[in-house]
Amino acid sequence: MRTQPLSDDPALLYQDVMVSLGVGRGLNNGQPSLHAMCLEALAPKKGESAVHVGAGSGYYTAILAALVGESGHVDAYEIEPELAKRAAANLAGFPQVEVHCRSGTEAPLPNCDLLYVNAAAAEPLAVWLDALNINGRLLFPLEPQNDSGAMLLITKWENETYPARFLCGVEFVPCIGAQEEKAVWALETAFRHGNWHQVRQLHCNNHPDESCWCAGDGWWLSAR
Repeated sequence: MRTQPLSDDPALLYQDVMVSLGVGRGLNNGQPSLHAMCLEALAPKKGESAVHVGAGSGYYTAILAALVGESGHVDAYEIEPELAKRAAANLAGFPQVEVHCRSGTEAPLPNCDLLYVNAAAAEPLAVWLDALNINGRLLFPLEPQNDSGAMLLITKWENETYPARFLCGVEFVPCIGAQEEKAVWALETAFRHGNWHQVRQLHCNNHPDESCWCAGDGWWLSAR
């Protein structure tokens, strides 16, 4: 694979390439075209509230802030102290953004209209679903640790069954606190069986039927 030489030329940021964040663990800013597709699917609106988990140095947090506008609000969570410090500095010009140096997998999280996760989780965490307002959208990489997965978009409704669909296959770094061993095993099995593109709903209960694609503790994804 051909690698690009190191450069501090900001013009290179307009290419569809990943940029290292320079703090180890293989962290980078993510593929711009992937995040463009994800943000389009989330469809942020002016005045909405957003939660961004895995904010890194704030690149996509800034885009979220511009999309919700000054009448909206973005809470950005970054567990790496150095990156959180950089994100706070980079986002200082956005009064509607608050950066939190802690895990975004633990309560409390603020109520929000959209929740965008940029690290791989083996299940849709209850803390994320609980934070969503009715008609709120959750988008995250449903992916077992050290394997590939797919971006899952969930829309919260008033009952315990929510519309859900996969957007595309992805590979993200694991989300600390969202890779429970039993959930990882169940997800690995589901992806091996394939048919993830057929998923249509998330059910928040422990009663899977024959349409179940993958089941965990208190949730299951169905193909209808």
